[in-house]
Order: sequence, then C-alpha cells, then structure tokens
Amino acid sequence: MKVILKQDVKGLGKKDDLVNVSDGYARNFLFPRGMAVEANESNLNIVKTRKEAEKTKRDRELAHARQLAEKLRDVEVVIRAKTGESGKLFGSITSKDISDKLKDDFKLDIDRKKIVMPDTIKSTGSYEVDVKLYPEVSSRLKVRIESE
Repeated sequence: MKVILKQDVKGLGKKDDLVNVSDGYARNFLFPRGMAVEANESNLNIVKTRKEAEKTKRDRELAHARQLAEKLRDVEVVIRAKTGESGKLFGSITSKDISDKLKDDFKLDIDRKKIVMPDTIKSTGSYEVDVKLYPEVSSRLKVRIESE
C-alpha cells in the first residue's frame, strides 16, 4: 500500500514522502498514530500544493537574502566605546552590539546569530565580519571601532 508520511518515521522516510508499506503496517501502526495517510488523488494534490508553496517561500527568502547582502556590502558600522590609553576597550564588542547598531542606524534587522565573528572585538580599529544570511548567501560587513 502506498502512503504519504505526515511526519518523519525512523527507518521509513521523511515528512511528505510517498512510501510503499505493507497493508497491515499501514492500517495497524501508521494510520492510528496519525503518522501517515493513504496516497489517494486528493492527498497527493495536497502534498504537491504544500511542496510548491514551500518552494515559493524559499525562493522569496533567497531573493530577500541576496538583496540584503547587496545592501550590507556598502554599509560601514561605526561603534563608539570607552577605551584605555592603549586603544584597548573596557569590555568588548559582540555580535549583539553590531546587530543593535545596524538596526538603529540603517534600519536593517539582522539576527545576532547570523553575524559570524571569530571572537569578540576588544580593541579599536577596522574589522570585517561575515554575515550568513541564508545557507548559500553571505556577505562581509565593515565594522569600525572608535574611542569616545
């Protein structure tokens, strides 16, 4: 019997996969637990529509990420912080600080988890940090730390 999985089933397949299982396994295990539905015409159309909607959503997110990456290439974030005599900061600059500054100055809402820094910034100067916007879309952002 062909069934469409409603959730991931270990050893069988992932959600929305069309799999062939024995009749007893489908009727006695998968259907009562709500893990699968019968692969009839209407259920196949529902799955097809859902997959097309997900693909459209991914394409829209990818286009938005590419557009945001283009904007980030031209942006330089300037953060002023208290420093000692040698240019060393009192504290450090984290990805959250950079994210907040982008939101305040440029109206760009980028999650702090998407800003990839090898370590926190602890001295004045210019730095470049990576911003991973989408799995295959990333950009470099210029950050300049100045003393107050």
